[in-house]
Amino acid sequence: MANYEDTEIRHISAEDFKGLSKSAITILDLREPDEVLIHPIEGAINIPFSKISQELKNVPSDKPVYVICRTGDFSEEVTEILTDREYDATNVDGGYDAYKKVLESQPQSIFVDAKNLRCPGPIVKVADTIRELEVGQRIYVEATEDAFVSDIKVWCERTGNSLDDLKLEDGVIKVNITKSNGATAISESQQLEKQDDKTFVVFSGDLDKTIAAFIMANGAAALGRNVTMFFTFWGLNILRKPKKVKAAKNFIEKCFGFMLPRGTYKLGLSRMNFLGAGPKMIRAIMKQKGISSLEELIEDAKNHGVRIVACQMSMDIMGIRQEELIDGVELGGVATFIGSAEKSDMSLFI
Repeated sequence: MANYEDTEIRHISAEDFKGLSKSAITILDLREPDEVLIHPIEGAINIPFSKISQELKNVPSDKPVYVICRTGDFSEEVTEILTDREYDATNVDGGYDAYKKVLESQPQSIFVDAKNLRCPGPIVKVADTIRELEVGQRIYVEATEDAFVSDIKVWCERTGNSLDDLKLEDGVIKVNITKSNGATAISESQQLEKQDDKTFVVFSGDLDKTIAAFIMANGAAALGRNVTMFFTFWGLNILRKPKKVKAAKNFIEKCFGFMLPRGTYKLGLSRMNFLGAGPKMIRAIMKQKGISSLEELIEDAKNHGVRIVACQMSMDIMGIRQEELIDGVELGGVATFIGSAEKSDMSLFI
């Protein structure tokens, strides 16, 4: 191989490497396949050192690359080569031997069973558990509420804990979290952080209030702002598909589905509804004046990146299933809303 002795490279200790969020980096494992088979590193790309010259082109460059071998010698050489090729590369000092010692010295993850809990239950249980731990200790969480995927990402971001990995297997959300130094409070930089995002809580299912909410959301998006619309309780009716969707429900949930309006064309007015005549008059006037319909406003919002979130706890109460919602809607819970509101300079409850 070429001489790269003049190339300055970055180094990281095995202990610090363990604390990294593995989803945000690329791990290049230079050990031989038989070593990897016995002691794998989850998510790592395995290219044996003996083949690195032929397969170096297969190393992705879209994320920082952390290079590891058995003792740290081969990885240092490959890190030099990657750095010379303008990769954001770092050598793991001591290699897997040092990393294994760190793993063995750490206490086992504490299991948090949040299955079948509903918002805010899973997040509260995670917070209560990790509050009692020392920095560096880990928890392993299993949950079944779909909104937990969004909630746990936001919770880790806003509390300073490290989300090591997140995956979905057989309907169970599995998460590993390490308590980090910033876990006891939001960092000072986050406290001083002032962003101009906008957050709207759409609680009402009235046509006039919904039109106003989407007009403001589109206006904010046009100004280049990040916009989140959080739909809860009666506001969920806005997001329902207009046609009936087959979904497994119990008797009470079927009753809710029958009584609640399905989709935007069934929404009434907050004032002067006149047994359904009011909405028709409002729509006719909007069309006459060249004002975008509610349906057009919703499509414009989605096309301009407005984040539309349905509260899963409210969905569970009202018997609404995800397959009944229009396309482009994600599920979230209280942590998703709070995380968005903390980054906003304006939050409106409509």
